[in-house]
Amino acid sequence: MKKLILLPGLAAVLFLGGCLPSFGIEKEPVIQENEDSIEETVIIPDTRLKDEFYGTITPFKKSASRGLVVNNISTKYDIQEAEEGLLRISTKNFDPKTHYFQEGQYIDRDTTLAWLARSSSNPQGLNPPAKKEETDENLAEEAPNYLAHIVEQNYHVMTEGKKLRLAGLSVGLALNTRNYSRDGVDTKIDDEEIEQQGMKIAEEVIRRLRSQEGLAEIPIVVGLFKQESRNSIVPGTYFATAVAEKGQSAPSGWKVVDEKYVLFPASSEINNYREVNETFATFKQEIDTYFPSFVNVIGKGFYKDGNLQSLNIEVPIQFFGTSETIGFTQYLRDLVMKRFPNVHTEVSITSINGPEALIVKEAGEEPFVHIYGY
Repeated sequence: MKKLILLPGLAAVLFLGGCLPSFGIEKEPVIQENEDSIEETVIIPDTRLKDEFYGTITPFKKSASRGLVVNNISTKYDIQEAEEGLLRISTKNFDPKTHYFQEGQYIDRDTTLAWLARSSSNPQGLNPPAKKEETDENLAEEAPNYLAHIVEQNYHVMTEGKKLRLAGLSVGLALNTRNYSRDGVDTKIDDEEIEQQGMKIAEEVIRRLRSQEGLAEIPIVVGLFKQESRNSIVPGTYFATAVAEKGQSAPSGWKVVDEKYVLFPASSEINNYREVNETFATFKQEIDTYFPSFVNVIGKGFYKDGNLQSLNIEVPIQFFGTSETIGFTQYLRDLVMKRFPNVHTEVSITSINGPEALIVKEAGEEPFVHIYGY
């Protein structure tokens, strides 16, 4: 098992909003011992920007399967959410106040590739076997690739002897909702089928992880992530999670993860999000009034347990002069306060030249406004 040995840590120096805060730096180094008993100097940040953020172990150790996510997950939105969503799930099991985050070190690149294969081409493959006589079209319908990618995260705690030990591991299984064959056939996979296959794959992944050195007696959290289609501009979400407690060879106590991203203005699901959709439509009309020839404004809302948690708004503009950009940003700042006072809201104003301004407002607070170049 990998062991991390620590002496009193060094504080992190962080940049935030262009400012350089001073947190103080302790003199003693931090020592990490790797699996070959070679000691390395590392830094343990003692400052977190938010309570839900984990402290990290630096210098950064990249994921053992780093790089595969780009090829395996359909969109850039899913790539980001597969990791961030797993972090949210992990906070329910590994307290950020006492745990330190590290990218996954146990499922390496070769293992990931083997597990993602069809069992007919690799005995370790977790996807269904292919029959030689099946065409691409039949294969997509009868034996789709369910598992698209595996995300691993490691969590450590500090012992009384000033040592860090592995205290938990989280695994996210990104699952396909559609199967794309080489000849262009696009087949939707039934939600119930995705759930059943995802849970089956999760049990096998836990069983295999338990056989690895150092993983027999730690909690392993697993989350099932449902990808969106390749042309989607909102990410998929995790829909189920379970925990294999110390020594358990399979996850138990599956729980529903009620999270969803919604694109505004909404159309097909307007009944579920009518109030926010109407507010967003009013917000957009007020922008159109300010600039009659305005282009489309898009909002992405994140819902958790049926409640709107955050709203990201993209406002593309034609190139304005400096005074116009400042005036428009001030106008948007007031609109955000008026229409979304109790929601975390981020507004990105862009032109063909790139970012022009940014408005960030925490729920119930005054917005932070930044105009690029000032």
